[in-house]
Amino acid sequence: MSAALTDTPKAEVPKGRTMVDPNMTPMIDVLLVLLVIFILAQQVLQRSIDVQLPVDKEDESAPELPPIVLEFDASGLMFLNKTYVTEAQLPGMLEQVYRDRPAKLLFIKAIKGVTYGEVLTAMDVARGAGIEVLGAMLPTMEEWAQARPGEFN
Repeated sequence: MSAALTDTPKAEVPKGRTMVDPNMTPMIDVLLVLLVIFILAQQVLQRSIDVQLPVDKEDESAPELPPIVLEFDASGLMFLNKTYVTEAQLPGMLEQVYRDRPAKLLFIKAIKGVTYGEVLTAMDVARGAGIEVLGAMLPTMEEWAQARPGEFN
């Protein structure tokens, strides 16, 4: 019976050469480890922005305060509700405006010509001044046309 097991035909290999069969087990192990690493890395590297969707209000008894808007014009100047504000004045102005307001919500509106860094700096200043929620506003078509003359003709 043992002779029958050893007499199974094998591929003919010329003398002096060995048959090289790739060992698939270590390669599959490495691939599975890499797959697990990529799956974990994807979860760690995934960044998100918290979005707060509007909710219907049932209580209309409280008077609604007008929104506070920080605007950047095409030259990079800042306006807090249409009042010119320098970067140095911004923290004090925000603290003063939001001192008695229950909702710490600030809308930011920027048009072409304003760098991402300027907006991000203003957002950091607002967070430092106690603003809890930052919202983005799109410029109107007229504001956009003024920032990009000739494109809407």
